[in-house]
Amino acid sequence: MVLSDTRIRNAKPSEKPYKLTDGGGLYLEVKPTGRKLWRYRYRIAGKENLFAIDAYPALSLSDARQARDAARKLVKQGIHPAHQRKTERIRREHEGANTFEAIAREWLDHNAERWTPRTKRQRERMLKRDVFPRIGSLPMRQVTPALVLDTLKRIDKRAPSFAVLAKQCIGCIASYAVSTLRGDGDPSAPLKGVLKVRPVKHKTPLKLSEIPDFVKAIDPLPSYFPNKVALHLVLLTLVRSTEALGARWSEIDFEKAEWCIPAERMKKRRPHAVPLPKQAIELLERLKAVTGNHEYLFPNRNDPRRPVSIGVLWKAVESMGYAGKFSPHGIRATGSTVLNEMGFRPDVIESQLAHQERNMTRASYNQAEYLQERREMMQAWADLIDSLVAGGGKVIPGRFGKAA
Repeated sequence: MVLSDTRIRNAKPSEKPYKLTDGGGLYLEVKPTGRKLWRYRYRIAGKENLFAIDAYPALSLSDARQARDAARKLVKQGIHPAHQRKTERIRREHEGANTFEAIAREWLDHNAERWTPRTKRQRERMLKRDVFPRIGSLPMRQVTPALVLDTLKRIDKRAPSFAVLAKQCIGCIASYAVSTLRGDGDPSAPLKGVLKVRPVKHKTPLKLSEIPDFVKAIDPLPSYFPNKVALHLVLLTLVRSTEALGARWSEIDFEKAEWCIPAERMKKRRPHAVPLPKQAIELLERLKAVTGNHEYLFPNRNDPRRPVSIGVLWKAVESMGYAGKFSPHGIRATGSTVLNEMGFRPDVIESQLAHQERNMTRASYNQAEYLQERREMMQAWADLIDSLVAGGGKVIPGRFGKAA
């Protein structure tokens, strides 16, 4: 007797499971708990097997019959329906792992160790905002040059620099897909030259005579005290803005007057020891009274568990009247220029700025060898700044360092 929806709905549970047969191997099993389950009984190679289709009412009577018919076709081919369902699930999961977004996220994780956290965040945000909505759901092999071009043009209208970054990332993701056997080539390769690269406008470093006015303009700023300290610290140590703003109190050794920045926070992924002149130590002691109970020297005011945003220094410099003329990064160029004029050895200056040394063994050796020279150099630099501020910019730096 074939089943009907009414008969199924009216079926009540009993002490033991029982079956309501529909025909063609399909039946409904009613459990003592009240659950109703579709089952399909079949034979392959003379052996009886049972295929658990789904539950009622999630699967209606008509859908259950269609599922039975599909399973019967597989059985005629000697294929177990349960095996086929498992194969299909694996195939779908495999296809999901082959989308551009899935591969891109793997690529981000794959490179996380050699990038700074800021670099990873920048690329991840750009992809999530500008690229994934356009091509993220597509299988990698379906991402064509035409689709990439359309994506890049949309980004270029709003932010040309991000369009260049997007093209680079898409190319790297495609190469990663090829290396993991999920892609056939780079769809961004034919687009060479399609984006017009804007020339980079480097800000002119401050002149020696301009340093006093710059320093004097920091303290009157209506900014949060730690933010002003950050600008002073960058000036006194010549570290990168991101390295300063991400500093933790655990990195500061007051007794040694030394700041040890771990490799994961450095652009070149190598630990960097920064000698601290006495002016920097005095500054940090004042700061410790304000933020010493937090992990970071410069905690975010909205969430002290995170460091402050890189944008605070840019805003501070703009508020000081240097918008379009000078940037926080320009402080390093100013320091490099003046220290060279003071007669310090170029290698020592480059070591202080943590610039790339191709020979890794030599780089480690130089870090240790130059540390004392760098300590003397940075104290001379801090003393010069004090002298310039006190003398209104009339101090002329001499060859305080060792001649090259």
